[in-house]
Amino acid sequence: MKRFICEQNIAHFQKLLGETSETTLQGTLERLLATAKRELALIDADEEGAGPLPFTQHAVEALDAASIREQFLADFDGSPHPYMLLDPGPRLQIIDINAAYAAATFTSREVIVGRSLFEVFPDNPDDPLADGVSNLYASLKTVAQTGRPHAMAVQRYDVRDPSGTFVEKRWQPVNTPIHDDAGRLVFLLHHVEDVTDQVSH
Repeated sequence: MKRFICEQNIAHFQKLLGETSETTLQGTLERLLATAKRELALIDADEEGAGPLPFTQHAVEALDAASIREQFLADFDGSPHPYMLLDPGPRLQIIDINAAYAAATFTSREVIVGRSLFEVFPDNPDDPLADGVSNLYASLKTVAQTGRPHAMAVQRYDVRDPSGTFVEKRWQPVNTPIHDDAGRLVFLLHHVEDVTDQVSH
């Protein structure tokens, strides 16, 4: 029911946006549309993940982070580039991150591994037009469905600093599918580069 309401609201707000030229109303509709898209992405991520899982959830959970890194990402830990490994199933569970990703996002492996992606990285509640959650979910879903990497446009996606305060950040994300020897999707690899200092505000 919540999904249906979100979908109806998105269609309604998009229609109204196309019909009005009044600036204040446009601003209100854009905020409402961003909220509805975020809510829909959160519902879908929680219930469906990025796509159908060829493995059972139990089989994925049986693989520990060390064997995953050894099999798919030999240089995962030592890479200077920030990487996060995700389970494509419901909740988009964080399987592992490397040290570069922890440093870039003010997080730690011990705190976030095993948690839902959007629980750890929600949109900034003080930014009514925040679209990081809905854009990232759309990209991950595209990767899962096509089996091909997807480079996102530079994305504003604020993250919490160690005190819990949201810090404005801009990222260049690339999402990549990880397949087993039989070609089945088993994980999603999320790579980001912090380009905040390179992008004019």
